[in-house]
Amino acid sequence: MRHNRIRAAFFASAFAAAGALAAAPATAADKSYDGLWNVTVVTKSGSCEPSTSSTLTVSDGKVSAGGAPVSGTVGREGLVRVSINGAYANGQLNGKTGSGKWNGASAGVPCSGRWEASRQ
Repeated sequence: MRHNRIRAAFFASAFAAAGALAAAPATAADKSYDGLWNVTVVTKSGSCEPSTSSTLTVSDGKVSAGGAPVSGTVGREGLVRVSINGAYANGQLNGKTGSGKWNGASAGVPCSGRWEASRQ
């Protein structure tokens, strides 16, 4: 369960706001980031799972992951904000790649790291 929570945390964190980063929501006409994205999350500090990968979907600027309660957006300029189960991620998509930072916790112990994404 711990690994699933960490994995889900990234996917929520594969894009959430850990600060004042404000992403403008994508409009229905702006679908430049829509599609499937392969996301790899790497823990840099804390006792969370060292690395995990998953596929996220962006549709009309909204981020989702099959079976995970992800809440997030990709703005018109590619700014990413995601949250899931108390974990957060933010960053930037540009063309077919993206990266950013995430933070969360595992069994109450803070964790943080980086994420990278590539469009399928």
